[in-house]
Amino acid sequence: MRKLYPSEKSILSHLIFPESYHVILEETGLPEGALRDDLINLISFRFVEVIDYGTSNPAGSAFYDSDNMQDYSYRATQTGLKQIRQTA
Repeated sequence: MRKLYPSEKSILSHLIFPESYHVILEETGLPEGALRDDLINLISFRFVEVIDYGTSNPAGSAFYDSDNMQDYSYRATQTGLKQIRQTA
């Protein structure tokens, strides 16, 4: 099982419900580049799913534009929620 970095734990803890990129940025206080990198890592490990902004349908992590992360919302998956419970 992959160990989460403190910044990734912080992001996951804010994603119980879908949140926009800007809200996550504000609530975590992470620099924009660090947030982007952590989100991409969390998505690749299937701990976070990408939500098309304005809808509740998952866009699918294979179809999001990583150059425009601010255009999407994000939500922790069941796997991601289990991961933060196990590392708490």
